[in-house]
Amino acid sequence: MNSVSSPLPAHLPARVLTAILCALLVVAPVEGKRSEPQAAGSSDAATSASHKAKKPDASSSSKKPAATGSHATTAAKKPGSSSARRTSTTTHRSATTPRGKKKYVSPAERRRRAARAHKIKLAFVASTELRPMAQQLATLRTPAAYVGVTSYAHAHAGEAAAAAYLALGHAYFLDKRYTDAVASLHQARVAGEELNDYADFLAAKASHEGNQEIQAEALLKGFKEKYPDSIFVDEVPELEANVLLDMHDPVGAKRVLDAAASDPAAGRAGYQLAAGLVAEAQDRNQDAIRVFKALLLGFPLSTEAAIARTKLTSLGAEDSLTSDELRSLGDAYYKAGHYEEAAEQYRALALKFNLDTQARNGFAVAAAACDLKRKLLTQSEAEALADTPDENGARRLYLLMELARNRNDLDEQTRIVTRMESDFPQSQWLAEAVFSSGNMYLLLKDYSRAAEYYAYLADHFPSNKNASAAHWRAGWLNYRLGNFNDAERIFDEQIHNFPGTPETASALYWRGRLYESQDHNIAQAAANYRTIVRVYQHFFYAQMARERLAALGATEAASAPDLDQIKTPELPMLADSFPEDSPHLAKAKLLANAGLNDYIPREIAADPDSGSWSALAEAQIYASFGESYRAMRALKRALPGAASASIQSIPLAYWHILFPEPYWTIIKAESAKNGLDPYLVASLIRQESEFNPSAISYANAWGLMQLLPSVGRTLAREENMTHFQTFQLLDPETNIRLGTRYLKQMLDHFGGVPEYALAAYNAGDSRVEDWQASGPYSGIDEFVESIPFTQTRDYVQSILRNIEIYREIDSTSADTTAKAASGR
Repeated sequence: MNSVSSPLPAHLPARVLTAILCALLVVAPVEGKRSEPQAAGSSDAATSASHKAKKPDASSSSKKPAATGSHATTAAKKPGSSSARRTSTTTHRSATTPRGKKKYVSPAERRRRAARAHKIKLAFVASTELRPMAQQLATLRTPAAYVGVTSYAHAHAGEAAAAAYLALGHAYFLDKRYTDAVASLHQARVAGEELNDYADFLAAKASHEGNQEIQAEALLKGFKEKYPDSIFVDEVPELEANVLLDMHDPVGAKRVLDAAASDPAAGRAGYQLAAGLVAEAQDRNQDAIRVFKALLLGFPLSTEAAIARTKLTSLGAEDSLTSDELRSLGDAYYKAGHYEEAAEQYRALALKFNLDTQARNGFAVAAAACDLKRKLLTQSEAEALADTPDENGARRLYLLMELARNRNDLDEQTRIVTRMESDFPQSQWLAEAVFSSGNMYLLLKDYSRAAEYYAYLADHFPSNKNASAAHWRAGWLNYRLGNFNDAERIFDEQIHNFPGTPETASALYWRGRLYESQDHNIAQAAANYRTIVRVYQHFFYAQMARERLAALGATEAASAPDLDQIKTPELPMLADSFPEDSPHLAKAKLLANAGLNDYIPREIAADPDSGSWSALAEAQIYASFGESYRAMRALKRALPGAASASIQSIPLAYWHILFPEPYWTIIKAESAKNGLDPYLVASLIRQESEFNPSAISYANAWGLMQLLPSVGRTLAREENMTHFQTFQLLDPETNIRLGTRYLKQMLDHFGGVPEYALAAYNAGDSRVEDWQASGPYSGIDEFVESIPFTQTRDYVQSILRNIEIYREIDSTSADTTAKAASGR
C-alpha cells in the first residue's frame, strides 16, 4: 500500500485531508489497463520512461487468499475452534441475489410494499445530514469521525438516530470492538425499525465474535420469520449453526442447517463449512470428510476452503484426495494468479509416494511454471526436469523457450520451437511457445519472423485462445511489410473466421483501405466502412471510417450480405426510472446515509423486479454523494459493450454516469489556460483514474491525472507553487492544474498530434520517438495500429473514443433540453 511520505502540515484544507486519508485505503482501477505496458501477449514487462514509469493497473491488486498447501496452517485460527468457524461467516460482499421472472403481486401486497417504502423514504429524509459523517466514519474510522457520528446520534431521535447508531455499530465491528458494536446496534434497534434486520444480524455477528453466544442466538432465532425479505436470510443458518456449536449444541446446529438445506443458503461456502463442522462435532467423520472435500474442490480460493483443508488434515483424510483432485486445486490457484500457493501445491503433490512417473513429472513441471511466473526459475532447474515425450515434456520445452527469450538467445529460442514443431505438433505448449515467439520478434522489429509465427499459430491452432489475435497480427504485419496480397487474404479470413472478436473492426477498416489503394474498389471499401460505423459506433476505427467515407464523398456502398450478418451486441433491458414502491431500493438509499455502502448492491438486487434498473439505481446512489468513480464502475460492469452502442440506444442517465463531468469548471479553466480541449482532459482522467481523486497506483502515480511525485514537483516549480508537497496531488484542483500543464508539454513536444502525446503520456516519450522511427506511416491510423504495446494502443484509442462520446452526450443533452423547453 502506498503512503504519503511527506509529513502533513498541521492545518490542511478538509478536502485535501480527506483525500489523503482515503488514498491510504482506496486504489481505483484504470479502465482498459493491464498490470503494465506490454507487447500484446508478451510475458516481458516494458518499463516506462515517462511520468508513470512501470505504472501498473490500479485494479490489479487483490487480497491474497490464505495459502492452502498440504501442511497449511494459514487460516490463522486454530482448526475446530470458534474463531476458525467465525472466519466463515464473513459477508460475501460480491454476492447478489438471483433475479427470477417478474411475479404477480396482489393489490394488498402492493399496498403493503408501498407503505413500507414510504416509511423508509421518510427515514432517508430524516437522516440525510448524517451521510457525509457516516461515509467518513466508514472509510477512515478515526476518533474524530466516531465523535462526529456519536454527537449526531445523541442529537437526533427516531430513524435518524437509528441510522447513526447503525453506522457506529458497523464501524466498531470493523475495528473489532465487539462490545461497543453490540451496544450501538442495540441502540439502533431501539431508536428505529427500518434497518432492524441489519442491526440484529450485525449484532449477532459481533456477539459471536465476542464469545457472547447466548445473545447471538437470541438475535438469530426466528430471524427469517421476522425479516423474510432481508438480504441476510441466506447467511443466518451458517452463522446460527456456528453459534450453536460454540454453545455445545451440535444437534441444534444440524437442525438449523437441515431446515435451510433446500434454500439458496445451502449453496454458500459458509453453509457447507458449518455442515462439515457439525458432522465432525457429532462424530460423523465420514460425512465431515465428504463435506470438507466438496467444499475444498468447489470453492478452492475461499477462506472456507483453507479451513476445510486443515480439517481434512486433522481428520487424517488428506490422502483421500485423488491426484486429479489435488491437481485441480493447484490449477485453480494457478489460473487465479496465486503462483506461490500453486507451486506449494504442485511440489507437495510431486512428493506423494503413490504417484506414477508421469504424474510426478507433471507436478514438477507445473511447479516450475509457477516459478517462471514469479521470475524465480533458473536454467539449470528447467533443464533438470524430465525430458519426456508427452505434454510434460512439451511444457518443459516451453519453459526453456521462455528462458531463452528472456536472455534474448534467438538461436536457442528457434531451436526449441523447431523441436516442438517436430515432437509435439498438437501440443497447447507449442501454441504458447509460437505466440510468445511472435511477440518477441514483434518487439525486436523483425516483422517478417513475427508474422511467420503468428500465421503458424492461426493455421495450426484455430481454436486456441490467441488464434484471433495471432491471425490479425499476421495480417497487419504483412500489410506493414507491403505484402498486400497476403494481407488482403488474411483480413478477409479474419472477418469471416473470427467474427465478434476485438480484431474484427480493425480487419474491416484495413481491408477497406486496401480496397481503396490496391483493388480500386471504392464501393466495397465504403461497405466495410459503413459496417464499422453501424456496428462499432464509438470505436477508434468508427472515427477513422467516418473520415474515409467523407473523403469518398457520395460513393454508394456495394451490397455485402456477409457484412450485414455482423451485428451490434445486444443490450440488456434498461430502465431510467424506478418503482416508487420498492422497499429494497428505499433501504439501499438509507444504507448510504448510514455509510454501509458495501450492502447497497445486494439490497437493490434483492428486489426481484430490479433487473432493468438495478445498475443505474446503484450508480446514482454513489453519484449522489460524489463518488463518480464508484458509480461509473457499477455501470461499466453492467454495460461492458456500451462503446458499441449509439447514444440513442441507452438512456442519457446511464451515459452521464458512464462519462461523468466532475470538476468540470476546473477542467475547463485549466484547459483554456493551456490551450487544451476540455473533453480531451476529461477523457484522459476517465482513463487514468475514473475520476477518483484519491487514486494512487502501485507505481506511485497520484491523483486524477496520475502524476508521479517527481513530475509533480517539477511542474509545481514551473507553476511557481511554493512549498509543494506530494499530498497536494490528491487535491483535484492542484492535480488538474499540474496535469494539464504536463499534457500540454507532451502535445508541444509531439507537434500537437494527440495520438503521439497520449501514447507518450502512457508509455514515455522515448518509446514514442522509437515507434515513430519505425515508420514511415501512411497516416496516424497506421501509427496507432502499429503501437506494439496492447495496453498503450488501447489507451490511446479509448481516450479518442471518450472524446467523441463526451461531445455526443452533451450535444444530445442540449437538444433534449431545448426540445423540452419548447414543448416539443
